[in-house]
Amino acid sequence: MIRRLVDIAVSAAALSLSAPLLLVAVLAIRIESRGRAIYRQRRAGKDGVPFDVYKLRTMVGAGLAVNANDSRITRVGALLRRTSLDELPNLLNVLRGEMSLIGPRPTLPVQVAQYTGRQRRRLEIKPGITGWAQVNGRASLRWAERIELDLYYIEHRSLALDLKILARTPAMVLGGSGVYKGQAGGWEGRL
Repeated sequence: MIRRLVDIAVSAAALSLSAPLLLVAVLAIRIESRGRAIYRQRRAGKDGVPFDVYKLRTMVGAGLAVNANDSRITRVGALLRRTSLDELPNLLNVLRGEMSLIGPRPTLPVQVAQYTGRQRRRLEIKPGITGWAQVNGRASLRWAERIELDLYYIEHRSLALDLKILARTPAMVLGGSGVYKGQAGGWEGRL
C-alpha cells in the first residue's frame, strides 16, 4: 500500500513537472516525422497480464532489436533515447497502476511465452520504469543476465535496495550507457 502511494505521488509530481518538456518533445517528434508522438506497445505486466506501455515515438517503423546506428531512429528519437526521455510517458502507466517506479522493465508477451519456469518469477511484481537490471547495464546485457538481475531484485526487494536503484538511475540516464543492445546484449530468443 505504501509503495502504491509513493508511486502515485511521485509519478503525478513528475508528470506535472515534466509536462512542458513532454510538450516540446511531442512537437519536435511531430515536426520531424509523421505519425503519433505517443507510441503504445503491448507488454506483459504483473502475473503476465497484458497492458499497453506508453512511450514517446523515437523511430519510423517498428522493431525489437535496435542498435545505435539503426536507420529507423529519428534525430529527435536519438536524443530522446540517449536521455531516456522517451520513457517519460511510462509515468502514466504508473498512475494507472500497471507499472511501478521500480521493478523489472515490462517485456513483450512473445518473450514471456519463451520464459522458463524460473524466469516467469520476473512477473511476480509490477514492472518498473527503473530497476536493478536497468542500473547494471540495461539493454547492453544479455537477456538471460537481465532476467537474473530482475530475479535478484525480487528476491531481495527492500527499501535499501530501492534507494540504491534510485541513487544509481540518474547516472545511467545522464550517461546514456546501455541504451542499445550492442553486440553482446539484447534478446536471444526466437523472435
